[in-house]
Amino acid sequence: MRREDGQPGPEDDVEAVLDELYALPPSEFVARREERAARARTRRRAQDARRIHAARRPTLAGWAANLLRRSRPDEAERFLELGRALREAYATLDPSGLKELSAQRRRIVSEMSRQAAALAREAGHPLSDAVQRDVETTLRAVLADPEAAAVWEAGRVEGVLTPPSEFGADAVAAAPPRREPARARKPRTDPTAARKKKDEEAERRRAEREERAARAREEARAAEERLRGRRAARQEAAGALEEAEEREREAGERVAALEEQLAEARTERERAGAELGEARERDRAAAEELKGAEREAAAAARRAGRAEGHDA
Repeated sequence: MRREDGQPGPEDDVEAVLDELYALPPSEFVARREERAARARTRRRAQDARRIHAARRPTLAGWAANLLRRSRPDEAERFLELGRALREAYATLDPSGLKELSAQRRRIVSEMSRQAAALAREAGHPLSDAVQRDVETTLRAVLADPEAAAVWEAGRVEGVLTPPSEFGADAVAAAPPRREPARARKPRTDPTAARKKKDEEAERRRAEREERAARAREEARAAEERLRGRRAARQEAAGALEEAEEREREAGERVAALEEQLAEARTERERAGAELGEARERDRAAAEELKGAEREAAAAARRAGRAEGHDA
């Protein structure tokens, strides 16, 4: 379908098609891919059709990672920024600093993977423990590897992304120290000036390392603070939900009691209505009988009067 101005519509954009495919659960991926590829071939877009057809169905872990990226865009952006800071810090920190960052990284990855599992469960595709571990491995790779980060940022993870060895689950060893390239010695250099220059360069590099380390630690602390805030908000929401459920239960019990009372009142009203009808019928009959008796009494009185007149 093309727009009125002759330009391709959204369904003709191969990037939009790929975004659509990787947002689908794995069970729906292949059928939709073939449908979209066939549409592209029908519209004589052979290259797009080949590219769509070449898209690989994601594993459940890959789909869950993509779901997390799409469903939590703000947190995902912060996670990607944290990865950039951590990659820079890993190249400059000492072993003690790396150990602290590794512990923070594990906590953040664990929390993000739990969010992915919760989203998958809400979407009707709960993750097994093994699949959730694959999601954690992928998230570690996103923090460690720029290429993995780019794949996840695009929301097109196909399978498990593996982090480099130095970013493994428990790695805390520092990367080899960077060495400055050897420089040709200049003749007749003042030793004091050379030493001063060397000390200045060392101080500059140390200051840069400390600045990068501080920035990475600050990013990690901020991420942990956001996680604590999310947990507190979740606990507050859970408490509010429990209170609302209790109020709903109590209200339901009151409604049930009132409905029972209403049913009894309606039954009583029907019974009273029936009794009222019977009483009215008896009153009408009694009134008729009274009138008859009055007529009989009047007739009897007239007969008695006539009889007395004859006797006189």
